Amino acid sequence: MYEAFWGLQEKPFENTPDPRFYFASSQHQEACARMLYCVRERKGGGVLSGVFGCGKTVVCQMLLQELNQERYRRAYVANPRLNDVDLLRMIAHHLGLPNPPSNKADVLMALESLINDNSREGRDSVIVIDEAHAIDDPSVFEELRLLLNFQWNDRFLVTLLLFGQPELSGLINRNKPFEQRIGIKSRLEPLSEEETRAYIRHRLQVAGHAHPESIFTPDAIAAVFEATGGIPRRINRLCDISLLAGMGRREKNVDLSLVNDEVKGLNV
Repeated sequence: MYEAFWGLQEKPFENTPDPRFYFASSQHQEACARMLYCVRERKGGGVLSGVFGCGKTVVCQMLLQELNQERYRRAYVANPRLNDVDLLRMIAHHLGLPNPPSNKADVLMALESLINDNSREGRDSVIVIDEAHAIDDPSVFEELRLLLNFQWNDRFLVTLLLFGQPELSGLINRNKPFEQRIGIKSRLEPLSEEETRAYIRHRLQVAGHAHPESIFTPDAIAAVFEATGGIPRRINRLCDISLLAGMGRREKNVDLSLVNDEVKGLNV
């Protein structure tokens, strides 16, 4: 709607995990590197936590892109609010079993066979659970832990990666046998003010603006940072509505006054 007015080819601040807009801050790069290390070195379990909207799902999508499908068999579960059997069936389905059995023993045997077959064929099995903090049944965590019992003498046959909000760490710590299987942990924090400035310009550039530093004034960016706390999802929402409001007012750029007006409206 406002793209032509601002000289953009597409909207720069959509709240979707589009890898094209991935902002490689130092902490996001480190988080991705840690999770890749966990997979490639077969470390068993890995956990990435962080406040809502800080970019965990984007890191997850970048990670999945890095995992060659010939080498890795991947199961990505976006909504883990399932009972233990249904979660196991979902994992089996994504790993390549078209019609997983409904009986728990049968699905476990099918999973074991599938994982062993992958290993014999030189493929690693990777299970990624997004929004893992939403798991409210301790038995589900126990089943995930037991998946890490699929191993040969020298290595795990499954890598399990859990992504979630900070409370995920507490849920895992309450299951000590599970926590001891977690080889790699990482945490994402909100962006700094400098990173927020770079983040906004990066997304404007990806969206096709030739001079991304010219749209938001320095004071406006400072106000965006203060209002959003450096959380990318909040930044996107505020910047998007500010661009819309700027077009409505026929402004040449997004300034402090405009951002402050939108902060009041959004109650950020």
